[in-house]
Amino acid sequence: MNTTTKLAAGAAMAIMMPTNGMNSVSAAEKNKATPNIVYILADDMGYGDVGAYSKECRVPTPALDSLAADGIAFTDAHSNSAVSTPTRYGILTGRYAFRSRLKNGVLVGHDPSLIEPGRETVATLLHKAGYKTACVGKWHLGLDWALRDNAKPPYTGNAWDIRDTGNIDYTGPVHGGPSDHGFDYSYIIPASLDIAPYVYIENGRVNSSVTSHVDDWQGEKAHGMWYRHGDVAENFNHAECLQHLTDRAVEYMASMANGEEPFFLYFPLTAPHTPWLPSAEFEGRSGAGVYGDFVCMVDDVVRQVREALDRAGKLENTILIFTTDNGASWTEEDIRQTGHRANAHFSGRKSDIWEGGHRVPFIVSWPAVIKEGRKSDEVICTTDLMATCAEMTGQTLADNAGEDSFSFWKVLTGESSASPVREATVHHSIDGYFALRQGDWVYLDARGSGGWTLPENKAADLPAQQLYNLREDPGEKNNLADTYPEKVREMRSLLKRYVESGRSR
Repeated sequence: MNTTTKLAAGAAMAIMMPTNGMNSVSAAEKNKATPNIVYILADDMGYGDVGAYSKECRVPTPALDSLAADGIAFTDAHSNSAVSTPTRYGILTGRYAFRSRLKNGVLVGHDPSLIEPGRETVATLLHKAGYKTACVGKWHLGLDWALRDNAKPPYTGNAWDIRDTGNIDYTGPVHGGPSDHGFDYSYIIPASLDIAPYVYIENGRVNSSVTSHVDDWQGEKAHGMWYRHGDVAENFNHAECLQHLTDRAVEYMASMANGEEPFFLYFPLTAPHTPWLPSAEFEGRSGAGVYGDFVCMVDDVVRQVREALDRAGKLENTILIFTTDNGASWTEEDIRQTGHRANAHFSGRKSDIWEGGHRVPFIVSWPAVIKEGRKSDEVICTTDLMATCAEMTGQTLADNAGEDSFSFWKVLTGESSASPVREATVHHSIDGYFALRQGDWVYLDARGSGGWTLPENKAADLPAQQLYNLREDPGEKNNLADTYPEKVREMRSLLKRYVESGRSR
């Protein structure tokens, strides 16, 4: 049995053996066998935004490049949706978000909780394995706010143009967030940095008075410099938010320095989503404008996390994952202005079922096991964290948990496998369109991109279905649907089964 196999076996043994008597396992032994997990999720950052993934990247990313050199860089990883909220649902539940009430789009800051009460999450799963759990950062999965009058709605106006939130009691408890879904500690903002309310919520309570209201704001530096009007707490500053949340994450890791239990930190960032607000030391650092400078700041967050783990004595036995919730919202005009391809050579951007919308960087470092950098072309999805953690800790997922989650544990530990991690993978766009990836092929049940790049109403003259061979045509330029009608029928049938059966695992 090799070292990595022993480690996996030891993790499972630590869970299953009794904690009292002659065969008990000490807390120190259990901690050694079970690695800590830190999951950093960037917001709206593309495959081509990391130097380790693109030689043409115009953004210096030394921390991420170092992470890739020390770990595994997955080259065919995908977010389970092309936008924020559904991807976050998939990460934490191991389930495609179109199976929830959210069939398209994203939530706003005052929407109710999306994760169903009692649903297994990665946090509840790891709790059963003895982990301490924390969530610091952007939640964007809905919250159940305290109301002054339960008979009235929380706000009036359109969800994207809220005008009156007078029925919300910001001094009351906030339910439906991390504390109700398996996290021991949480420090979050409700949604994106451009979606109100702009408040910090610590362990289910807004931690400052909410007495102000900000108007829509449009900065002068770039089109990405804007946010929507809404309620704002006295201690909230948009420009300081990313570093403030990073400081909280660093403090949490420091607090774990002397603990014997392993910990899981879910750290979803607010950047580089709009508004693009790099601090002064990062301004002008990239060749991709203000957006690229903000990506540089994200890279520095990774540096701070690794250094915090090192100071706490936890770096060696911590699985550190960096990925993003979808591709960058980067247009052809942005490419012309900067020469930077945020989504590399892939077509599309955030919102689309074309590759640029969901092909993401996915880097995993684990110094105790992964001794040298390597690349993996395994197709994996952000829903796969749950099944991977289950295999790591020797647990079996229930039939009604992690329905779309597949374990890539063997890839991390270097064990050989005769079959790929996934039979196939579903992609989903902001407008609710589907695609299916299987082997080298991807089938799209849409005329256009399924999102903002080429909306369906502008693609009326195009074929109703698309089929591409990504090995030969990674830019999805040559639609082969008419050439291979049997492949279209086969993949369409599998997609239909996955969607209608309620599971793909």
